[in-house]
Amino acid sequence: MDILVVADPLASFRIYKDSTYAMMREAGRRGHAMHACEPQDLAWRDGRVLGRVARVALTGRAPDWFAAEAPEWRALADFGAVLMRKDPPFDQEYLYATYLLELAETDGARVFNRPRSLRDYNEKLAIARHRQFTVPTLVSCREDEIRAFLAEQGDIVVKPLNAMGGASVFRLRPGDANIGVSIEVLTGHGTTTVMAQRYIPEIADGDKRILVIDGEPAPYCLARIPAPGETRGNLAAGGRGVARPLTARDREIAQALGPVLKADGLLVVGLDVIGDWLTEINVTSPTCFREITDQTGFDVAGMFIDALERAVRGEG
Repeated sequence: MDILVVADPLASFRIYKDSTYAMMREAGRRGHAMHACEPQDLAWRDGRVLGRVARVALTGRAPDWFAAEAPEWRALADFGAVLMRKDPPFDQEYLYATYLLELAETDGARVFNRPRSLRDYNEKLAIARHRQFTVPTLVSCREDEIRAFLAEQGDIVVKPLNAMGGASVFRLRPGDANIGVSIEVLTGHGTTTVMAQRYIPEIADGDKRILVIDGEPAPYCLARIPAPGETRGNLAAGGRGVARPLTARDREIAQALGPVLKADGLLVVGLDVIGDWLTEINVTSPTCFREITDQTGFDVAGMFIDALERAVRGEG
């Protein structure tokens, strides 16, 4: 099967930890032909969605871990599967890419994750669909609302709706000297909507990434433990990743969400759970494949490619 990966530049991958690389390596090991392009290489022309794609051979040797042939224009519908793995931010260009990928679906392309669901599932706001698993949460751009929420909860985390890796996440408590300026910066003086959540002390034990593939959770999560003096557990913010078996509560959350995510065409999703509470639903390019596999031996990429092959065959 020919597989097209739409992603950031391959040269930017850090293959020792990159989940998209793990997917590509496992697919290549099974004999699938790998191709790659970036979102800006997509185009709609003569009634079809095309990509300026390059066939890629994987060497597995850093830094020259791939060899790419000369790119050529090909219809996305000609590929057995198209994997949308572009990292956030979910900006205007990302939005346009989802429109093109959805048009490609009308031509017969099989795109994972489904482009419409990539748009519908804001990775922060999507938790509102499953409020039984969430802590008290506010979404607003109004300073007075955020201040009232802080006074009510006593300890909150405020974050933008379109960032990743823990970027611009603020913890606020009554009496902090910079409450006003923090809210002003995050909301752009009341012009940008943000999310505030009650602070969850269990963050000290890790922000758990639970991978749900084809509606089923992988048996291990990656607990991302904050560095000393930090509130954020994100690996990009200096957190330390420790793989652990899922708890009963982790499984309860994943198994409740799994069928809904699968029905919405989300083949791979990363649930973020702190303590017993769901905090985010990551659909754009969920990570942590490599860390879980390296620490536990469980083949997450193998589970994903099994699911991809089933989906292409129309099974399940």
